[in-house]
Amino acid sequence: MESDRSKAVTSYDVAKRAGVSQSAVSRCFTPGASVAKTTRAKIMKAVEDLGYRPNAIARSLITQRSNMVAVIVANMGFNPELTAQLSRSFAARGLHILLFTLDHEVEADDVVDQIWQYRVDGLVAAVRLPRRLVDAFAKRRVPTVFVNRLDDDVRANTVCCDQASGERMLVDKLIRGGARTFGVIRGPLDSAVSVRRVENAVAELRAQSITDLRFADGAFDHESGRRAFSLLMDGGGPPDAVICANDMMALGAMDAARHDHALSVPKDVSIVGFDGAPQSRWPSYDLVTVRQPTREMVEAAADMLLARIDDPTLANEKRLFSGELVLGTSARLG
Repeated sequence: MESDRSKAVTSYDVAKRAGVSQSAVSRCFTPGASVAKTTRAKIMKAVEDLGYRPNAIARSLITQRSNMVAVIVANMGFNPELTAQLSRSFAARGLHILLFTLDHEVEADDVVDQIWQYRVDGLVAAVRLPRRLVDAFAKRRVPTVFVNRLDDDVRANTVCCDQASGERMLVDKLIRGGARTFGVIRGPLDSAVSVRRVENAVAELRAQSITDLRFADGAFDHESGRRAFSLLMDGGGPPDAVICANDMMALGAMDAARHDHALSVPKDVSIVGFDGAPQSRWPSYDLVTVRQPTREMVEAAADMLLARIDDPTLANEKRLFSGELVLGTSARLG
């Protein structure tokens, strides 16, 4: 007998058609749940016959989980690889992401107000959140994992690329290559990643007795990197090397050096970045950079978050990942 298509098909209808319990139907649509092959086959046959579609809202009322994770990223330096990997990782674990973006990290309050409208199981934040918002998520028992964004005095779960060792590798290679005067192109002032990278680079330069430094500010994009390089040139000739807080600004700086100032890269100026953006490997750039292990970091963040969704009593954890120095032809290295 065909079902009445004007009436919504329920799990009860599927269970009755398949000759199984409603709990068996529920387990069949619960990631990781155990269902015998013969039982699953009968259920899926009934699902196909009846045109059943599981009701995620109804299921969440039973399981007390929405199977949704909020993800906050900043538009500045927006990393599509990070977001795509997060989506794949959580989908493989039966979870969906709600993506929230910020123009600037200081605007986090507005986004958090939106997140409260959803009953998310957890949060992945690739932005800095003030302490009061971190505490607000903890009070609401929403597990949170930060990616590359966290103040040292805030106790929370975090997955980070080792910015300090990455910058040390770049600075050491540039100095060994003969660089003595340096330009530094910073990212947005409210970006924790930019601040950390610049602080680490400058600390290493000064530790190696480099005092001739020039600074210019960018916005983590190509055009701002191009403008910032021209600002560094206002002091006269080019510095020996330019360290950029991310790859996209480094690519903009390379274009400015070549096309706006008729300089040869790396003969007249060395330029390096940080991130490992796909564009940095284009033959016209071949950028020297530090590649973040994005896939490994995202997998760790997903595992860390799911563990705390299952067991909220787990202690906070910090995982640090080493970046990989990627050699190219944009800099003279020693």
